[in-house]
Amino acid sequence: MSRRSGDIANIDFLPAFLRARNRFSASATPPAEPPRPSSSPHIVVGITNPQTCLVLGGRLRTLREAGFRVTLVSSPGELLTKTAAQEGVESAAIPMRREIAPFADFVSLVRLWWLLYRLKPEMTEFSTPKAGLLGAIAGMLCGVPVRIYFLRGLKLETCTGVKRRILLVAERLAAACSHVVLCNSDSLRNQALALGVASETRLRLLGSGSSNGVDVERFHPGPCSLRERLGLPPDVPVVGFVGRLTRDKGLPELIEAFDAILAAEPDAHLLLVGWFDAAEDALGDDLRSRIKTHPRIHLTGFVADTAPYYRVMDVMVLPTWREGFPNVVLEAAATGIPVVTTFATGSRDAVVPEVTGLLIPPGYPMAISEAVVQLLRNPERRRRMGVAARAWVLDHYVNGRVLGRTVRYYQSLLDRNLSGGATSRPVAADSALNPI
Repeated sequence: MSRRSGDIANIDFLPAFLRARNRFSASATPPAEPPRPSSSPHIVVGITNPQTCLVLGGRLRTLREAGFRVTLVSSPGELLTKTAAQEGVESAAIPMRREIAPFADFVSLVRLWWLLYRLKPEMTEFSTPKAGLLGAIAGMLCGVPVRIYFLRGLKLETCTGVKRRILLVAERLAAACSHVVLCNSDSLRNQALALGVASETRLRLLGSGSSNGVDVERFHPGPCSLRERLGLPPDVPVVGFVGRLTRDKGLPELIEAFDAILAAEPDAHLLLVGWFDAAEDALGDDLRSRIKTHPRIHLTGFVADTAPYYRVMDVMVLPTWREGFPNVVLEAAATGIPVVTTFATGSRDAVVPEVTGLLIPPGYPMAISEAVVQLLRNPERRRRMGVAARAWVLDHYVNGRVLGRTVRYYQSLLDRNLSGGATSRPVAADSALNPI
């Protein structure tokens, strides 16, 4: 099999699985296993939607440079192909639906099983709800020696009723099929433990959290020439947001709060760096129209390099309802920008209250407007918070340190389970390292 990026995506997984099933029916002897293409430990990293590739920058490359053979799996999309090429890893496109779709989910599970059967990886790391569930099951069925479920957030936190119960069962099943549940933040680990997603010994947190950390050379304070291109006067206060424009990110509350901000600070502008995501929590047509037509709201759409946009902002706001650990808050902090975010799971770990930013309860537009106006009216306080925020990131979240910790942890799991050629012996839940 070719090791060039993207070649795996051309395999017709489902017909191959059906052929394998027919051979099992005709004989008790299983088909011969294909030879492994490399002696390097092979890790398959799986996500549901290619847009999650935006948070994988540097992670895949670091694993590859540490000696892993890496295959990235997600639904088809330009970001999958582009990310694999940039990170220098292989890729496999397997359609997966974000919503509950039993028949389509079964087909995706079969394709994931066949991919893992063919590749024989020593380790898998699946994340996001659908890929996390299907990838964990497929990995267990294939007997992958080390299976990691990377918990990037709990979608069920913004759901109710039957859907919430279904999502909780799915989280527990994904965890049960994995050896380690790696959590993105301390509050996420505590919430997962409280919900019974997994046992305390299986739930792990590395360092202070975060999946990637921050590239502090790319995200840094300094002048920016974007204001003119964005139609922003040079001296007006700018409130910023970065991310998917959805309900769970708190966009309805932010837009309502902006009216109150304008009443207090008539020169203010709102910069939305992101796109209207077609997810289950998508914004309604009326709110989309209001955003697009508002004379003081500037909408960029998808932006590949967000670093210069932070330097346009005076304050960044993330009024989210749920997170794992928000990268955008760390990026703003590294740029020296104070952040207003919520007490929600994950987001509260990304701010030192009253030092690097302000924490407010989710769902309260008035709390957003009051916090933002406080900071806009006190430039010296903003400056102090910005300096403290960058210092905090430099102490805890430099990307090389965060990613190096991840590599060492993964290598330790392999060492504990692949030593002496015991490649089929799985890692025990209680053998994982303590939080580093």
